[in-house]
Amino acid sequence: MADVNRGNRPLSPHLTIYRPQLTSMTSILTRITGNALILGMLMIVWWLLAAATNADYFATADAVVTGWFGNLVMFLSLWALWYHTLAGIRHLIWDQAVGLDLDTAYKLGYAVIGGSVLLTLLTVAII
Repeated sequence: MADVNRGNRPLSPHLTIYRPQLTSMTSILTRITGNALILGMLMIVWWLLAAATNADYFATADAVVTGWFGNLVMFLSLWALWYHTLAGIRHLIWDQAVGLDLDTAYKLGYAVIGGSVLLTLLTVAII
């Protein structure tokens, strides 16, 4: 028989009481940046294939890649690359059973976020 009170109960009570933690958010962001890097890679591959095809096709691809959209994708890809790299280093540190306590884990999380922003800005400034 159907439960009469089923409509009055929340389906996922953990969603109403769960507080996102920095370590879980940075872990999720690591996965997202890893997958998002594919967009920048596909744009570069498209640009290279266009260069190998013909001048008209290359002019179109070059206009997109060097335009505002291409610059935005490349900038975000650069940040994602630094973020993903630093998060990978953090995981290598954790693989050695170092920094697993909560305070150090949070410091490493903030270091990954701050370091990726700083390294991205430094890379853009140098290039």
